[in-house]
Amino acid sequence: MENGKLKIMQERQIEEMIGSLREELMRRKPEGRIWRGKLSSSAISTSVSVFALYMIDKEKYASYIAGGTVWLKETMKADGSWGDTIESPSNMTATLLTYASLCAVDAPPQKAKEYLTEKFGGLTDQHVIKGVLAYYGTDLTFSVPILVMCALAGIISSWDEIPQLPFEVSVLPQKMFRFFQLPVVSYAIPALIAVGILRYKKGKKNLLSPIRNSFIGKSLEVLIKLQPENGGFLEAAPLTAFVSMCMSAAGYREHITTQKAADFLTGNVREDGAWPIDTDLSCWVTALSVRAMGDEMPDKQGLAEIIKKNAFAFKHPFTGAKEGGWGWSDLPGAVPDADDTAGALVALHILLDGKYTPEVGKGIEWLLALQNNDGGMPTFCKGWGKLPFDRSSPDISAHSLLAFELWQEALPVGLQKKCVISIRRMLGWMHKIQASDGSWTPLWFGDQDAKDERSPVYGTAMAVEYLSLSNNPLAQQMAQEGLKFLLASQNEDGGWGGAKGVRSKVTLTARALSALASFSEVDNEPIERGFDFLYGIYEEGQIYRAEPIGLYFSRLWYSEEMYNITFVLNALKKIKLKYEQ
Repeated sequence: MENGKLKIMQERQIEEMIGSLREELMRRKPEGRIWRGKLSSSAISTSVSVFALYMIDKEKYASYIAGGTVWLKETMKADGSWGDTIESPSNMTATLLTYASLCAVDAPPQKAKEYLTEKFGGLTDQHVIKGVLAYYGTDLTFSVPILVMCALAGIISSWDEIPQLPFEVSVLPQKMFRFFQLPVVSYAIPALIAVGILRYKKGKKNLLSPIRNSFIGKSLEVLIKLQPENGGFLEAAPLTAFVSMCMSAAGYREHITTQKAADFLTGNVREDGAWPIDTDLSCWVTALSVRAMGDEMPDKQGLAEIIKKNAFAFKHPFTGAKEGGWGWSDLPGAVPDADDTAGALVALHILLDGKYTPEVGKGIEWLLALQNNDGGMPTFCKGWGKLPFDRSSPDISAHSLLAFELWQEALPVGLQKKCVISIRRMLGWMHKIQASDGSWTPLWFGDQDAKDERSPVYGTAMAVEYLSLSNNPLAQQMAQEGLKFLLASQNEDGGWGGAKGVRSKVTLTARALSALASFSEVDNEPIERGFDFLYGIYEEGQIYRAEPIGLYFSRLWYSEEMYNITFVLNALKKIKLKYEQ
């Protein structure tokens, strides 16, 4: 078949799907506002929220506790386990936290106890503590809160074997945190404080105890400053619940932080009694939606104004990041980060037709200031780099590079020069870490079906698509190597999973197709096969079926309803454009 031509039947099918997806996408947008999306309900969020409310005031919050308990019991798998989402495989973390919660507020299922006993090789203190710490390694962000909740629920009795978190460090200037090699990631300081104080109070005292005790008051003052007005740390039920349960257990049940956290938790429960992993990803899914709609986006100017207003206009108390960046949501608990800032800048380039505004300049400056010394772009904070979620990420770096490339000619001369230097450094880092097979592994996305739960297909597809607009020879060279990996990773059914041989998924197939369709020289055959896979699922009425590919903090799986719509629409429009040229 001649390259550059699509089958007539496929042309009609693509138009059919584009029309259907565009209609569905716009149906989900509230009039005059940004998209909200909907995250999957979470066993982890629900179990820790139920337990936190139980610790704060079990009588006052009895209805919330009962509703969450019913949902947890109804979603338990046949073997007595839970996964992060209803669609997720069973895992130790979700099952242990749910079991601990039910032990405190209700009668725990015997099957859950049997599942955990088999997982840990027993349910003694040593089995549980050793198992949890081994699973999470040197990153104590999630492992210590889990163990503390187990101790509060009576699953384990030994507080002294739970690692101590240095809550005292929180009183130091944020710029010094990177030098302490903290055992928690940059966004977990509230947990460092609340969990650390409780663990200190429950542990053995020594000659240094009076000194440590003197830091408690100052650390709590920091915690108050870090808490957003709506009470939800990072808009996340798990982090907010861990903080509030520890505050309650440490004697601070009536503390303003605890009470505001309780208000957040009760305000975010769903009708079925469950909690999502986070309130929403409104800014992120809005950026994805704008890219998917492109120039066909109605009321471009009005949406651009909303997005511009969602940029942080102040130094953020959580990370110390200066003004100018965007977070994943427009809600108070969100924190500015590189991926969402790049996404907002790309969306604004579409909506403003490339016309420069001060908000764009501040966003570019924000990204430039975040770039790590290795040349890559981290998520939240520059220079931490010791734990996985603080390191430079290839797909986030490529996304930032795309934002720079799109806006470069419209920027003031000084910013243009800075972008040139930044792009050169980013490309050098991406080239250095590109795997021998041409792939990159992303930070915030994975594949539950892969043996290592990683998704080089997602990371490579995103990087290749973003690099496609660059004229830099190194960018084009890396993109070509990435294309080879994607082509070699296509499954027999025409779709893609997180890696070759892993079950094909709508979201990952769409991402791979967007990358392939970004290059005119890519042959028709793999694109046609990939489209046929998607169309088959569309005909079955399963195109919106939930697929947990997102990774929240500490590798917690989630799905987002908007991913299927925006990913597929973006791919189809790129395929259409490729074969019209």
